[in-house]
Amino acid sequence: MLETLTLTHYLVLGVTLLVAYVIFGIAGFGSALVASPVMALYIPLADIVPLLALLDLCAAVVNVSRDGRNAQWPELKRLIPLMVMGSLIGAAILLRARPDILLLALGLFVVFYSLYSLSGLKPQRTFSPKAAVPFGLVGGVFSALFGSGGFIYAIYLGGRIEKKDAFRITQTTLIGLSTLTRVIIFALAGVYLDANLWLLALILLPGMLLGITLGRHLTLRMSREQFLKLINLILLASGSMLILRYLS
Repeated sequence: MLETLTLTHYLVLGVTLLVAYVIFGIAGFGSALVASPVMALYIPLADIVPLLALLDLCAAVVNVSRDGRNAQWPELKRLIPLMVMGSLIGAAILLRARPDILLLALGLFVVFYSLYSLSGLKPQRTFSPKAAVPFGLVGGVFSALFGSGGFIYAIYLGGRIEKKDAFRITQTTLIGLSTLTRVIIFALAGVYLDANLWLLALILLPGMLLGITLGRHLTLRMSREQFLKLINLILLASGSMLILRYLS
């Protein structure tokens, strides 16, 4: 894998990770949605999810170490067992599915998510705690398949938590636990026996650390909604590019 990457490729991947983790630093999720479409142009999709799981776990640990005490733990206790079950299902699909089909699925996933976000549709009522069942399971499947179930968890938590700060750190904590689950699953499956995967993670680590640092500062200076609208336009273009690549 590494022998096929040029200096230009590394620069593109580094900038992509920087942008992706600026978003993670602001919203508490979304790094894989931004990074995956670009990374898929240079790295096999089967390697992207475990690679981003390592980076997401490091990013979540940094953020949770600062504000983890403000997380809404009752919500996390509802979602975590369901998230684990969904992740096991998603990991089994990922390790057995055809890469080209996964490429198309990722493109469609990103396009539909960006269109949903740009539509401005949001939950208009408070969800029942029972809603944790479908959101937790589906979020776990998407986490293992595409490296991000964050937007699914965000829909649920948005209908359960009113305070912005509590929502953000609860979301970040959940993403950290989700990525830990995926890292354990992939480790047991032998995915992390590939030394090249670890080396690439180390190469991209500075972009991640700089990104979450910038994201934290930007949160204090700009509207998260305006920033995410711009990012969703980029997501829409990236997802469309993947679909065209599959069809070409």
